[in-house]
Order: sequence, then structure tokens, then C-alpha cells
Amino acid sequence: MLLSKQINQNSPLNNDDFIDIIENFEPKGEVIDDRGRNKIKIFKVKEHIINVKSFKVPNLINKVVYKYFRESKAERSFKHANILLDKGIGTPKPFAYYEFTTALYFKKSYFFSEHLNYDLTFRELTGNIKYPDYENILRQFTRFTFQMHELGIYFKDHSPGNTLIVKQGKNYEFYLIDLNRMVFHELDFNARMKNFSRLTSEKEMVKMMSKTYAKLSGVDFEKNFDKMWFYTKQFQEKFHKKKRLKQMLFIKK
Repeated sequence: MLLSKQINQNSPLNNDDFIDIIENFEPKGEVIDDRGRNKIKIFKVKEHIINVKSFKVPNLINKVVYKYFRESKAERSFKHANILLDKGIGTPKPFAYYEFTTALYFKKSYFFSEHLNYDLTFRELTGNIKYPDYENILRQFTRFTFQMHELGIYFKDHSPGNTLIVKQGKNYEFYLIDLNRMVFHELDFNARMKNFSRLTSEKEMVKMMSKTYAKLSGVDFEKNFDKMWFYTKQFQEKFHKKKRLKQMLFIKK
């Protein structure tokens, strides 16, 4: 088995620590997410809590793609996290990524980062207008997204569970996770509005975000809302169509 890796200079762990985690990934650690695709565990090493994402072994085509033509999800997650931090956008500190390959195929990869204690995600706001400080959180989240867009960051998985929110008095800090699907370039109006489409199907939430975004961007509210709601409905239609098709074919998630 061949190994490639990269460790950040600010990492509290060394190569031996990371190898030990990998070798003991299955029997040790605390599972925090295991939905059949990738698995996330936390490990306590040298008084540090380390978040470890183990990416599933890809299918045959992607074994070739990741070996010869494209960066792995672990490598992209690591690189994107460093880019975000350089741009001043919150994300748990990336420590390292490790990849294992054979002479012909890509096999397994791991992404190591700090484990962040957070208060909520965007998901807790959906369908719960009585959540404490609801409107303030939503406005600040929209400002955070606007800041991302101004910096040329398009987060393809900008969805309810992929932003961790930490409460700091009346202010909130936002941290992006699940970073492998991300691109960096100047964003036009349509791209900015489409980037909200996965967050919620609730019209009132979209209106609130549109109102804040319109003030920040200087774009007319009606134009902002119409386009944001258009992409939201488009995403929901595709999502439910795909879900119905899976049910018809008896395909489990």
C-alpha cells in the first residue's frame, strides 16, 4: 500500500499520532456520524480532541479517477479549509490528510481537523421560528454567506447541516464543514442566489434572507427574492422527484 499525506505546521499531532489513529480507527474513537457513506469519529490525543473523517472506498471508476486525474475528497477538504482560513472564513482547523493507494488504484483517505463544540446548525432554525434569537441568527447567517460570496467562495454543499454555529453573546460565529465540493471564482447574481437553494423550503425564511442580502448587495429586494425563491423551488422539485424515483425503485438512502 502506498501512502501520500500532508500535515499542517500548526498540527498538535505528528505522523505517528495520525498513523496510530488510522490503524485503530474501527475499534477506537467515538462515532459522531455514520450514515453508510463516510464515517466521522473523534479521538482524544495529547489532550486534543481530533475530528477524523474516513471517506468510503470509492467505486471502480473513481478508484482510477482519484489515483490519476483528480484530487481525493480528503485532499480537497484539507486544501479548501486552508483557503477558507486564509480568507477569514470560519472552518474547523485542518490538521492533515492521508491517502492510501495501490500501484493501480486509489483506496482510502482520511481528513483530520479540530473538533469544534457548537451550539446549533442552520437545521435547528428550519421550521422553528420560536428558536431563541431566530431572526438575529438568520440575518447574521445571511451576512456570513454574503461575505463568502464577496470573497469568491461558492460552497456547493451550502445545506442546513454544513454550517456549525457558535453563540458569542448576541453575535454568532459560523464554521463551514464538509468542504470537498467548493469552487473559488467571482460570483454573478444568479450564482449567489442559487447558493441559497439547498437551505430551506420555507418561503418566509427565504424572504428574511433575501431582505438582508438585498440590503448588503444593493439589489432590489423583489428581484433578489424572486430569484432566490426560483432556485429554491427548482431544487426542491428535483429533490422530491429523485426521492420518489428511489421509492419506486425500492432504493434505500
